[in-house]
Amino acid sequence: MTKYLVTGGAGFIGSHIVDALVARGDEVVVLDDLSSGNLENLQQSASAIKFQQGSILNSELLDELLADVDIVFHQAAMVSVPRSLVEPALTHQINATGTLTVLEAAHKSNVRRLIYAGSSSCYGNTTEKVQSELQVPVPISPYGAAKLAGEQYCHAFYHSFGLEAVTLRYFNVFGPRQDPASPYSAVIPLFITAMLRGESPTIFGDGTQSRDFTYIDNVVHGNLLAADVETVSGEPINMANGESNSLLDVVALINKYLVSDDQQTSAAFEPIEPIFAAARTGDILHSRADIERAMSQLEYESQVDFSTGIAKTVEYYRNLPR
Repeated sequence: MTKYLVTGGAGFIGSHIVDALVARGDEVVVLDDLSSGNLENLQQSASAIKFQQGSILNSELLDELLADVDIVFHQAAMVSVPRSLVEPALTHQINATGTLTVLEAAHKSNVRRLIYAGSSSCYGNTTEKVQSELQVPVPISPYGAAKLAGEQYCHAFYHSFGLEAVTLRYFNVFGPRQDPASPYSAVIPLFITAMLRGESPTIFGDGTQSRDFTYIDNVVHGNLLAADVETVSGEPINMANGESNSLLDVVALINKYLVSDDQQTSAAFEPIEPIFAAARTGDILHSRADIERAMSQLEYESQVDFSTGIAKTVEYYRNLPR
């Protein structure tokens, strides 16, 4: 039986990876300091895992937890661009230094492979319509810079020590368990929860800015493929749908799934319109992934399209206790 450590395993993405590993019978250890993660996210798998509350900056704890671990999913991070503008040093400490600490411990413990949660924010405001891993990354936020630094450490450990480090560059992941309560929350849970209350969501900019929104099941699928593939190249891999949608598209789809078909054809139905505010520093304008490398190296295919993902996510938040 393969043994896995999932850092940030009580978080949005990490907990879904944990559930998928447990479902297929793997042995799973979770490390999370619960600064943004939530034990409720692990309810489904709680009896089948070992959970340790603690920091990825604690090298002694990592040494203890990594004993006999085969593969690490390194998901722990500070994940907000706006927050990185307020706390750039802390963002670097967790996302760059924290990743280095995990890599050092993994190397010392003879871990075979580490899958790193990279970010599309490393590309910055590129003039290219589609972001390919062959482009030179030029991040425009402390968050993007710190995630790129962690990625470069993974690349260095692959070449220096033979640690099979795989970077998956996530593109705007969304889905159930994403926390809408923080001021630094991602756009889709913020929009959905506001609109469920009958309130207008706030768009920073004119709404035409676009993202390659990627449903959580696709990211979990990509992570498992990266863990199971026989060989890895050490090069980053985009993890996305391979298509982009504007924020105006997001609002329109949420409106569509908030109401029944009968309500939408009724003359009384009025879609909720967004409020527009000034664009935010650090936000990129357009993002869309070239997923050819994921398809060729991992045999990856998107499992859930954008529209279906929005429908599933709206249903999740609609059914949460109020």
